[in-house]
Parts: sequence; C-alpha cells; structure tokens
Amino acid sequence: MGTDDVREAVLDSARAAFHTKGYVKTSIRGVAAAAGVAPEVVSRYWGSKDKLFAAAMRLPFDPATAVPELVAPGLDGMGERLTRTTLDTLSNPESREDLIALFRAGASTTRAAAGLQVFLEESIVDRLARYIGVPDARLRVSLISSYLIGVTVNRYIVKLEPLASMPEDDLVRIIAPTVQAWLDPSVPLPGGDS
Repeated sequence: MGTDDVREAVLDSARAAFHTKGYVKTSIRGVAAAAGVAPEVVSRYWGSKDKLFAAAMRLPFDPATAVPELVAPGLDGMGERLTRTTLDTLSNPESREDLIALFRAGASTTRAAAGLQVFLEESIVDRLARYIGVPDARLRVSLISSYLIGVTVNRYIVKLEPLASMPEDDLVRIIAPTVQAWLDPSVPLPGGDS
C-alpha cells in the first residue's frame, strides 16, 4: 500500500468513525485500527484529532491554526474575516456534504450531535472566545457562529433566494457588520452583563 493509499484509507476510516461515533468517541487509535495502520501513522500525518477531523471532513482549514490567523490582525475587520471564512468553508461541496452528513447523523443519534457540538465548542467557539478577549466573549462567539451557520444553511442547503444566488462579496457586505457589532466590547448585548 502506497502513501496515498494509506492516507485515503485513514481518511475513509476517520470519516466513517466521525459519522457513526461522533467527534468525542472517535479516537486516533480506533481510526488507525479500522484503517489497518499503527496509531503512529495517523499521528505522523495529522498530529491531532482536530487536524484529522478537518482533513476527514475536507475542511479547508485547521481550527488550531485558522483561529489564531483570523484574530491576529485584531478585532477591526474580524467580522468580515469570520464571514468570508465561513462562506468559503461551506461553499466547498465536499466539505458541505460531510458536514451535512454529520448534522443528519446528529439528528438521528445524540452521540454524533454531541460529538459535533464538542468539536464546534472546543475547536472553534472556545478557541475564538479566548483569543478575542471581550466581555461575554463566549456568548458573542456563540451568537456569531449560530448566525453564520444559519446564513450558510439557507444559502447552500435550503437554497433560499436571494441568499443562494447573491454574489459572495454582496453577502459579506450585508452580514459582516452584524458580526462585527457582536465583537465590539463597547456595544453591550441586550440582557447581558457587559
């Protein structure tokens, strides 16, 4: 078995595991066993479960490196960066199909839903909240992710018009200011403590 064959076998095994067991219950050791390779092989290629998940789900980014890159320029313009990254991620049909399959699995099994929830919380929401460091950061990031997921579901899955056919730049111009406002620590959230 060549290197490409090994990588594909591992990714296929990982994809199947994440779909059936969810993120939390999937282990590098279990994926390696299903692919017929040693756990060290999986670790050598991907290094962590986050990176393996990103590769298996065909995400065009690794949350461990993408979040610091998104926040490095500071809060100014972050609304646009987050919006573009989200739209770019879900505009990829393969990434979208894998994530939809996970959501569907989550609808039929609480294990998969809990796994996806843990991945989103630990890999994206909590990591982003730590980096932005504004009052109520976790609530703000949760609102942002919910908003962006809702927009992308309506754009790419439901295909609700005019969202579905709107040029991405126009959609970003409409959405990014709301995302940016939720990141602004000088704007208290209604009902919040900030």
